[in-house]
Amino acid sequence: MRRLILLRHAKSAYPDGVTDHERPLAARGQRDAPVIGKEMARRGLSPDHVVISTARRTRETFNLVEPFLGQHTAHYERAVYEAPIDAILRVIRAIGPEVASLMIIGHNPGLERTASHLVRGGGTAASPLEDKFPTAALAVIDLDVPQWKDVGPHLGTLAMFLTPKQLRNPPDHTVP
Repeated sequence: MRRLILLRHAKSAYPDGVTDHERPLAARGQRDAPVIGKEMARRGLSPDHVVISTARRTRETFNLVEPFLGQHTAHYERAVYEAPIDAILRVIRAIGPEVASLMIIGHNPGLERTASHLVRGGGTAASPLEDKFPTAALAVIDLDVPQWKDVGPHLGTLAMFLTPKQLRNPPDHTVP
């Protein structure tokens, strides 16, 4: 069993004269990333290894969630920057068998499409992946594969999908 945690970078800013690769986080992104990090820690989501896109907004997102991740290794990977599904799958499949839980911090539409591609029934109306994969959203996918190199379409189960908005506005379960 392998666990894949996909985190889309937090909300970024669009300053004039800054290339896409160097766009920083917006104030909302700086608030949302630690919210997701704290929730990951609360739920015991601790990756063994983290792969981060080289874009500034993903590096800043990682810096804000890292204190909540527990013991892990990490590396920056240019191939994750604005990557399509096949590039993200190549990165996943290259991970060694010693890593049981892998986290990727990247971009849309690549992360959303990768999640839908991997999850059984992904892209169905019942799936939270059908709506949207907003900034700072987190998808946790459990994969019934012996090694990362075996990851393929529809081999995963969506164990969790969290957004900062859900965490800021939890459902009201009070009884009238």
